[in-house]
Amino acid sequence: MCVMGLLLVVRLRGSPDRRPEEEKALSLLRLHKPYHAVLLRDTPDVRGMLKRTLENVVTYGEPDKDTLVELLRKRGRIAGNKPLTEDYLKTLGFSSFEELADALLAGKISPEDIPGLKPVFRLRPPSGGFRGTLRKNIGAGGECGYRGSRINELVRRMI
Repeated sequence: MCVMGLLLVVRLRGSPDRRPEEEKALSLLRLHKPYHAVLLRDTPDVRGMLKRTLENVVTYGEPDKDTLVELLRKRGRIAGNKPLTEDYLKTLGFSSFEELADALLAGKISPEDIPGLKPVFRLRPPSGGFRGTLRKNIGAGGECGYRGSRINELVRRMI
């Protein structure tokens, strides 16, 4: 079994001026509104879609354990728009958010394998604002595109 990593993808830009292929890709990822985030398996297909189609619309990178725990604890929702709690995790066989984050990062389970967990995390605009413009790639002084482990700093300001 090949262990795949985990990607955290955050939509930064809205719908105006989106090409049809961008709208379709965003719809497939369930990123319908700005500041929505999803957890995805890091596969060549997903990387290709993010790099080729959505490079100027989203930012993405690899989350660390602390950020993932905070994201699940504060922004995780289950069916009925109820918060994800440790009691609910115990019914699934996890003793804590840390154990769930470890399983997700190790590739033992996929976010889709958690019954009742909503696939989208609704975030806020980052406290302190963005460092650059949303119209440019991260390499050109903007915010969009692949940012690796620096995604953790941004997402923590958005939680």
